[in-house]
Amino acid sequence: MALSGISTPVSSSSTLSSPPSPVQKGLDPIAAVYNNPRIPASSVIEFIASRRSASSAVYVYELAEQVGFGTLTKEWAKSRGTSVPVIDLQTRAGAGLSLVGRLSEGTSQDTVRGTILTAYTTPEGLASMAASLISLPPATTRTRLILQVPTVTPSGENFTFLPTLAPLATALTIIPNDLTILLSATPQQSVDFATLSYRLSTHVIHLFDHHSSTREFGHSIAPLELAVTERLSVKEAVTQAGYSLFECVGDVTALTAVVLLNGPLAQAAKAVASELPGLAVLIVNVLRPWDEEAFRQALPPSVRTVHVLDDVNNLITQGPLFIEVLGSIASAGPQVAVLEHRTVPMQTQKYITERGSFARFLAGLLPQAVHSVPTLFTSTQKRLLLFSTPQSPLATLSHVVEDLFLTHGGISPRMLSDYDAFSRPGGIAVNRLLLAPHGEVKSFVPMPLALPFDAESPGQADFLAILDQGLLSSHSLLHYAKPSSPVLLVTSWTPEELMANLPVNASNLIVERDLRIFSLDARALASKLVGTSGPTNEAIQNLLVHLAFLRLYLGTAATESVVLKVAEGAYGDTIQGFLSQKVNAYAWSGLQEVVLPPSPSASKEKAPAPLRNFEFNAISVEADGDTIVNGAKIGSWHEAAKHLLFPAVYASSLRDVVESEYPRNPALRPEVPDHTYLVTCTVNRRLTPLEYDRNVFHLEFDTKGTGLKYAIGEALGIHGWNDEQDVLEFCNWYGVDLNRLITIPVPGDECQVHTRTAFQALQQQIDLFGRPPKSFYTDLAPYAASPVDRHALLFIGSPEGSSSFKKLSDKDTVTFADVLRRYPTARPPIEVLCGLVGDIKPRHYSIASAQSVVGDRVDLLVVTVEWQAPDGTARYGQCTRYLAGLRVGQKVTVSIKPSVMKLPPSPKQPLIMAGLGTGAAPFRAFLQHLAWLAHEQGQEIGPVYYYFGSRHQSQEYLYGEEIETFIQDSIITRAGLAFSRDGPKKVYIQHKMLEDADALAKMLHDHAGVFYLCGPTWPVPDVYEALVNALAKYKGITTQEAGEYLESLKEEERYVLEVY
Repeated sequence: MALSGISTPVSSSSTLSSPPSPVQKGLDPIAAVYNNPRIPASSVIEFIASRRSASSAVYVYELAEQVGFGTLTKEWAKSRGTSVPVIDLQTRAGAGLSLVGRLSEGTSQDTVRGTILTAYTTPEGLASMAASLISLPPATTRTRLILQVPTVTPSGENFTFLPTLAPLATALTIIPNDLTILLSATPQQSVDFATLSYRLSTHVIHLFDHHSSTREFGHSIAPLELAVTERLSVKEAVTQAGYSLFECVGDVTALTAVVLLNGPLAQAAKAVASELPGLAVLIVNVLRPWDEEAFRQALPPSVRTVHVLDDVNNLITQGPLFIEVLGSIASAGPQVAVLEHRTVPMQTQKYITERGSFARFLAGLLPQAVHSVPTLFTSTQKRLLLFSTPQSPLATLSHVVEDLFLTHGGISPRMLSDYDAFSRPGGIAVNRLLLAPHGEVKSFVPMPLALPFDAESPGQADFLAILDQGLLSSHSLLHYAKPSSPVLLVTSWTPEELMANLPVNASNLIVERDLRIFSLDARALASKLVGTSGPTNEAIQNLLVHLAFLRLYLGTAATESVVLKVAEGAYGDTIQGFLSQKVNAYAWSGLQEVVLPPSPSASKEKAPAPLRNFEFNAISVEADGDTIVNGAKIGSWHEAAKHLLFPAVYASSLRDVVESEYPRNPALRPEVPDHTYLVTCTVNRRLTPLEYDRNVFHLEFDTKGTGLKYAIGEALGIHGWNDEQDVLEFCNWYGVDLNRLITIPVPGDECQVHTRTAFQALQQQIDLFGRPPKSFYTDLAPYAASPVDRHALLFIGSPEGSSSFKKLSDKDTVTFADVLRRYPTARPPIEVLCGLVGDIKPRHYSIASAQSVVGDRVDLLVVTVEWQAPDGTARYGQCTRYLAGLRVGQKVTVSIKPSVMKLPPSPKQPLIMAGLGTGAAPFRAFLQHLAWLAHEQGQEIGPVYYYFGSRHQSQEYLYGEEIETFIQDSIITRAGLAFSRDGPKKVYIQHKMLEDADALAKMLHDHAGVFYLCGPTWPVPDVYEALVNALAKYKGITTQEAGEYLESLKEEERYVLEVY
């Protein structure tokens, strides 16, 4: 695990990529990680979480990797050193059940060592797994779950990254109260709280600012010195770490206070409060367990108005923080007014990108007029912006610049790299640097607020560099430059060509702001010095631009000899075999100032073409010299954006072509962001006997004319409807006019709406018969006419009502409709009710067919979900009930979701498939395609071992006739069929695998075989153990070594789990 960035900043081998990995060969890992400003806090958090001393295993959800968190952990796991095994997981329905199952069941090794599981996910992913966390077993000192959650959320049509916690607004109300929830914002605090996560004896959710602060370079992170004390309470542990549950800053005599969860806006509010009389800011570091007494003690006694800021998806959603604050203050008396400010993602984006917007909002909360709103930066700070393209040899110049200041004791540099993967083919990279005299800046202000990407900016950067001339004609970048500031353009254009190629908008801006434009042809100068392209040439290009930067940064103090002295102090007398003096002379003579005449735009008839703005929507990670996005090496940023960063949106190039040929019909489920298709049911056949207690059925859909294409192993999203009779009965009881037109906001975008009849909305869109979260009770309470109903709803939604809510949700399994019937005086208008309930989410099912074989058809294998509530009421899974009732000819709205279940590159590679119940679905697709390759294409295929498990062969041998045919045709080499209830002793698939242990080990180890498991989570530990023992016996190695080898196969996509 190498750490680049330590050697000379212009070495062609290392420092031209950002420092990726916090462990340098030959160094003590702890020494390499801590107190190293070249290592961002996010890498330190991954390092802490992935140590064997902290975790038993790390589960990396794909959403975390999409925002640049988890890739390093996976890289380190390959070294098989002190890093723990890594398991890749997809965020799907039932996300989190794998973690619950592992903690509940464990493996034989877990019994001995204990089970401390770490999982990486995002706020979106945490919201998806919230329901599963209800089933977590109680935490012990040896069995716990730690969720490390980087707070980055894509929003809007450009997937702009925001630090909003809006996806958790409703999820937090159903997450069990015994989970500790920590929030951190600064780099040091984020690392400290990550360390603290593993010292507590509870399950922990740690939400940290990965939008900016933990990705910054330039912070020397110190290790947390925490005394080892058994059974510390959360409050005691946080206090011992040097923090408090609630941090109060600002005016201690203030009448007005703002309460908000820790994050970038909280740190900005802290900086504003230190300069704004009359304002106190209370930052929540620990949301759970909520300590009412500590909150009241932290709040200044003079406060009479408390403003609570809550991140929510839309304005009708109740925020979780407001409920906690209101309860804490109400119990102390009525003297203080509590006001809620629901902050939707669009508002968060405004606060983050518009200069001074958030400070003005805070000032507007004060009862008195504020004549001077504090700024979020000091006059002694220098702000630098460097724009480039990720493929450019100068893309990492910012690290070279930062490294110089890191070695200068008087300057404290901070640097943050962001990317825009959509607005330009190939993408755009920008590096923001803040330079300040050491020790002068007292408050930490997150980079996006200190130097925002404001489209209406009057100019904020003291120095602007544009390292790719093509950006001048595509993007509006010059408007970030302060009036009269220097702008460095690295370009092959002569000054005359530059003036001719500048867009009119840019020329006008240069003249209006009196910008000083300097050009440098770094490539041509480097070629004169070095002669050929290559690493040395690129290193010299970086050095030349760096020297030009130094000259402009030093201003009037710059002379050729002064710049040379600085360069020699940093790099020595020679660089890459060339005298520093000679390189400096080339840079000095090659830097030319370009003076523009008054803009001629007024005489031009054609209006200037609009230039695009930069949008932050991609994060990269450098791991061992490779650029990694979403866990995969990339060739271009444009491809990364489409195929890696957002796989659910851009699944394949084939699909891009299809969507242009078959454009989305906006009338078909307008509220659904996925590309949807309308397919026709042609077969609905039950596979199990009528008298059998499980209804497993086979579905076929005709896709002709829809353009629907899918790959082997992908999943079909079913956008199911509620039962028609249930909807009619509810409407009749609620008094709803079925034909009344209602307008409903589009989820995730509070500014868009769509219109439907009430019956259409309640049958096709609103999750009326789903399980309500805790927040629904609180949100419903204001509409109750009866005080009894209102207080009952408020109680269930309060922390004190957790046991009542748990009984209603887990035991009684009540639905939204049931709650409304239980509290009949709570009757919000139908539009409001739709907003409170929310939409039916698509359910995803593995596709059980290969399109190469079935053509314009897609097959599914489904089992109905049904149970009985304690009162005897029959309950049904909404989507499986919908599918089971489909009639031939009925239309169904579907979408496609990628999956980890993929065939290997070569059909000759051995395949080991293990499916339980309906987990056989993707393997039917595999076998169909393999048979097509062998019989229709004449290709040779490798050995196929097929394991299938269910209860009874006579009743649940799914696709049994097809499987027997595949065996006879030699498509399946060996079948291990485990029917657990057919014999005197229960037999499961792991037992069948043990019978073939030598063959399985040989296929995996010697012949690049691939193992797949699909189905429920519970057999994963036993199957894993069976394979580990097989490998250990076959190779004569320890089970630990065999386990490490098996873990390494995950990185090669040769050990693939699709469990739920």
